Amino acid sequence: MAERLQKILSQWGIASRREAEKMILSGRVRLNGTVVHLGQKANPEQDQIEIDGIPVKTASRPKPIYLLLHKPAGVVSTCHDPRNRRTVLDLLPPELRESQGIHPVGRLDAESTGALLLTNDGELTFHLTHPRHCVPKTYHVCLEGNIPDLAVQAWRSGIVLSGRKTLPAQVRVLERRGSETLLEVILTEGRNRQIRRVAELLGYPVVHLHRTAIGPIQLKQPGKPSLPRGQYRPLEDFEIAFLQDQLNLTSVKVSADLKERRV
Repeated sequence: MAERLQKILSQWGIASRREAEKMILSGRVRLNGTVVHLGQKANPEQDQIEIDGIPVKTASRPKPIYLLLHKPAGVVSTCHDPRNRRTVLDLLPPELRESQGIHPVGRLDAESTGALLLTNDGELTFHLTHPRHCVPKTYHVCLEGNIPDLAVQAWRSGIVLSGRKTLPAQVRVLERRGSETLLEVILTEGRNRQIRRVAELLGYPVVHLHRTAIGPIQLKQPGKPSLPRGQYRPLEDFEIAFLQDQLNLTSVKVSADLKERRV
């Protein structure tokens, strides 16, 4: 069955769908000897696909890998960094780092810490990072200053960023300690540097931002020690099932959205 090449590359664990699109646009992908264009389709059972001149062996599809990483500060959430900064893949052992297509799902700022998913399941990544996706993510946010209840309520209701209001968020004060305030913030959207931008607009800049959980996937599992900074663990079966459920839900939402547009 013919499918778009970027989808094929992501399904076979070669890259996330967005990374596959970049590979195609940079001329690194050939189909039956010819450089492909974005949106072109292929049948992996019949066509020869090459990346950088190396044939893609779809018969040897890698086993899906699902990991939770505790990202430290100063590490970037990419596979490669043009400035030669340390990446999240550098925290993995060689046998995983060199595994085809393993990549972060979404991003945490370089200076932020906490929970980050890594996988070689490109389709899962595509759906989990789609704008229609809404898995709650939990953060502990240390702010400069003593934020008043009125500002906390404004954050809960939504703040206008770049002309568009943020979705309602769960925000509660965990601790007020001298010149700083510790909040728990739960978001169901992931706009660029959203927490830092909202805090800046409210007048209480972020001192430190730490993500503790992605849905039910937590750094600190009940009855177990917290995942140490810089370390990773494989996801539990129930955590993988949760992500797969989100993929199915997002697929339904995207299909419904496309149907509405056609009408």
